[in-house]
Amino acid sequence: MLRRKLFIAVAAAAAMLAGSAFATPTAPKNGAEYTTLKNPQPVQAEGKKVEVIEFFMYHCPACYALEPAMLEWVKKQGDNISFRRIHLPLTGEKDPEAHLFLTLEAMKLESQLHAKVLHTWHVERKRLQSDDANIEWAVKNGIDKEKFLAVYNSFAINNRLKNAGRVAASYEVNSTPTIIVNGRYSTNPSQVDASNPGIPRQQLTAATLQVLDALVAQSRK
Repeated sequence: MLRRKLFIAVAAAAAMLAGSAFATPTAPKNGAEYTTLKNPQPVQAEGKKVEVIEFFMYHCPACYALEPAMLEWVKKQGDNISFRRIHLPLTGEKDPEAHLFLTLEAMKLESQLHAKVLHTWHVERKRLQSDDANIEWAVKNGIDKEKFLAVYNSFAINNRLKNAGRVAASYEVNSTPTIIVNGRYSTNPSQVDASNPGIPRQQLTAATLQVLDALVAQSRK
């Protein structure tokens, strides 16, 4: 009986230590929790700020799950970083989701309406998968139809949409969510998960953000 109790106690302690290790990848390794891009990209951040880019897609469940914690992380970083999003064009040069994102961004409404687009997809279960659906959504959410269409159909937006795939390729991004730090380092929850076998699913987001903390600190050096 004593031996059995001792075994249970040791096993429990080991499990606690393993869980703690998995949950805190504070010293991520290149090729494991993150990857260094073969061709680092120029950054738009000014001064000493570190640029952080989240490649995402509106319909992506993993992006939606990451969103609350990601926003809190960005808020905590404050002036340490310059944060922006890029929508991965899943269906190519006419991807309706990326088209909506680029239009809202050009109208300086992306930050204001980002949560509403996600709510439409993941809570209301409405698929914005066509130009008509995007236009209807925009009007419903208080955007002047003529102004929206003027930007939506503009040469500048359609040219950016056409080039969106090349932008993603330059950052070596082919899945979402993927986060790029300082135009040089790439990481995502799947990569963190694969590098830490057995990490509890509920701790994966926190672990991913710890990797971002380390990459931002590394970039600031």
